[in-house]
Amino acid sequence: MTFAVISALAMLSLAAPSSAQQNATPASPSAPVAQQAPAVSQPPAALPPAAAAPSDAVATPAEREAKLLKAATAELKELSPWTMFKSADVVVKAVMIGLAFASLVTWTIFIAKMLELAVVQRKVRSALAKIADARSLAEAQFALGAKGSVLASFLAAAMREARLSAGISSDAGIKERAASSFAEIVRAEARRVRLGMGLLATIGATSPFVGLFGTVWGIMNSFIGISKSQTTNLAVVAPGIAEALLATAIGLVAAIPAVIIYNHFSRVTKGYLELVNRASGAAGRLLSRDLDRTHVSGGQRSRGAAE
Repeated sequence: MTFAVISALAMLSLAAPSSAQQNATPASPSAPVAQQAPAVSQPPAALPPAAAAPSDAVATPAEREAKLLKAATAELKELSPWTMFKSADVVVKAVMIGLAFASLVTWTIFIAKMLELAVVQRKVRSALAKIADARSLAEAQFALGAKGSVLASFLAAAMREARLSAGISSDAGIKERAASSFAEIVRAEARRVRLGMGLLATIGATSPFVGLFGTVWGIMNSFIGISKSQTTNLAVVAPGIAEALLATAIGLVAAIPAVIIYNHFSRVTKGYLELVNRASGAAGRLLSRDLDRTHVSGGQRSRGAAE
């Protein structure tokens, strides 16, 4: 029996190492699995930026439109004529600057012509009042003095014609030649006072079309921007359209005053030329009186010599 117990213990001692080896053998392949687990279980936040790019690319159109809308809203809040001018295209800027210069020229002509016509009208009225009681060309020239006016030019032309026609008995020929000289003076005075009127007419006629050209160009650029931004939101394209319409507004600002000022000066110039014609008639009457006195004095001398 003792031998049986000893043999049983020996068998148990031999079976224990084998069972330990069997238990240790499956544990060895599980170690790499445990080592690989942390690499698989890392959070997605540790991925590089390149891995997140596809998700941004998918949301790009919506985000782009949102950004454009936000920028357009901020621009609309700050929209003013000066801001629109600064953000306009080069061609639209050139159109606006040209129209602004044309408007400046219009108002410069207005101020200069107002002063000029006021001065010349006062001179002619004063000269006509001074020679109202004159009996001859010499007396009228003495009454006018050295002050230059268109009436003084008429008197000088009449006296020159009378001097050049001395010894000619035909009064009608002398008056006709004097009237021709008067007509030349009237035409020269009309050309002088109408200086700048043609420029006003040109500005009034062409400024709206120049502004319209700037508007067409700006709207064309706005449509190009719509195609590039791939959005039809009005808030995005509104600033460009507003810049284009500003060119038309400046064209009208330049054209409307030019037309009104041109019509005003046409009426004022017509009134001044009527005064010039009155001065021409006054000089013609004084020449006629001098011619009649010459014939009367010559006839008296002839009768005195005959007696």
